[in-house]
Amino acid sequence: MAETTTAQPSSAQPRSVAFLGLGNMGHPMAGHLAAAGHRVTVYNRTTAKAEAWVAQHGGRMAASPAEAARGAELLFLCVGNDDDMRAVAGAAMEGLESGAVIADHSTVSAEASREMDAAARARGLHFLDAPVSGGQAGAEKGVLTVMVGGDPGAFEGARPLMECYSRSVTHMGPAGSGQLTKMVNQICAVGVIQGLAEGLAFARKAGLDAHRVVEVISKGAAQSWQMDNRAGTMLEGRFDFGFAVDWMRKDLGIVLDEARRNGAALPVTALIDQFYADLQKMGGNRLDTSSLIKRLVD
Repeated sequence: MAETTTAQPSSAQPRSVAFLGLGNMGHPMAGHLAAAGHRVTVYNRTTAKAEAWVAQHGGRMAASPAEAARGAELLFLCVGNDDDMRAVAGAAMEGLESGAVIADHSTVSAEASREMDAAARARGLHFLDAPVSGGQAGAEKGVLTVMVGGDPGAFEGARPLMECYSRSVTHMGPAGSGQLTKMVNQICAVGVIQGLAEGLAFARKAGLDAHRVVEVISKGAAQSWQMDNRAGTMLEGRFDFGFAVDWMRKDLGIVLDEARRNGAALPVTALIDQFYADLQKMGGNRLDTSSLIKRLVD
């Protein structure tokens, strides 16, 4: 059975940790670890981002993943894709001592996560695939949802630190299970976004006050997080909420590849992936995922 914890302010003893990857998500996540009193060493390929993080939060910056890993009990990653994760995690392993835990918060394939789990075990290390949901705002507020695959003992050791930036942390099963769960999350999320986009576009075509429609239907079965948080901004044409179309297309590519392997039928997800491709052709690469409505109203 999956084990879930609802995060509380961390009471964990200060630990020596490394955080690799200081983008929109990693920067605030590492900041929460520092704020909780942990000794944090950071690394980022763009040195200026690591310098800015240290200036804001203290701690130490390293010149390489292996240097950041030296002396770390736990090492956290938050990078872009399979190749990035393999490269950074592989390099970091060179600096870790036996028994250390790597927790990867990137969204990558389950296959890549299983590969790194095997590589870690061969070195006497532990690897957790631990993708997150909640976006940049969730990372900044410390209310992410973390879904974790890997060794249960390693999970228990890492969980108090993950709670520093999360509202829930759940162990989903063996290596790869966290990434598979994140795939389910993305399948469900894009379906809701597309449905909301179509509903709002329909309301406008029908001559209704779309804001008032949302106010009414959000009290019924159509209610969703996307409706509560994005319907108004979608109607206003504001699409600057962090999780970009390019990133979602990367995630959906992972989902559809996995579906081809396991035989899952995802006709709606495949169609919405093509809608996001349309947005890229329209120049919407860096708009957030709620911009699906632009295909329908522009």
